[in-house]
Amino acid sequence: MVATQSNMVPLGTKAHPFSLMDSVNQKINYFSFETQGKGFLIAFICNHCPYVVHLNKHFPTFFNSLKELEIKVYAISSNDAVAYPDDSPEKMAIEAKRLQFNFPYLYDETQSVAKLYNAACTPDFFLYNKDKELFYRGQYDGTRPGKKEEVNGFDLTNAVDLLLAEKNPPNDQVPSLGCNIKWK
Repeated sequence: MVATQSNMVPLGTKAHPFSLMDSVNQKINYFSFETQGKGFLIAFICNHCPYVVHLNKHFPTFFNSLKELEIKVYAISSNDAVAYPDDSPEKMAIEAKRLQFNFPYLYDETQSVAKLYNAACTPDFFLYNKDKELFYRGQYDGTRPGKKEEVNGFDLTNAVDLLLAEKNPPNDQVPSLGCNIKWK
């Protein structure tokens, strides 16, 4: 495991359209300039990274709740599944069912979407406003694996609250920290 910080992409950067296979239903899921919502959360995660596993008790419930707020969530795994078989689409589907995701868990086989978004680690979070402009990028919260702190999602929850209240983005945006994306 190599601890890697997320790249702090400039706020206001436009989201990139993509079409990726949903690991659960094996259907292509589309995100485009026509996709409607009050906001969009693109989360680069994977099955095996201890930094993601650390958040597993909290983020599925939080992400599931965003649907009611009209924020669309796209969880994406871009890891090389040949070198890291725990991140294969089949294992992603099992994990999505186990954690009761009501949002797509997409497989970025070519890693092109991770490259478009300048994703660097898992987890890596990108929150966009209704106009698909980057509003927040950074950590879920300040907790880390192996520490006694309780996961609370403070940083990302705060960003969502500000987005929905149509306020300015959070002033303090701390890079996420996690395992590097497993590039081919």
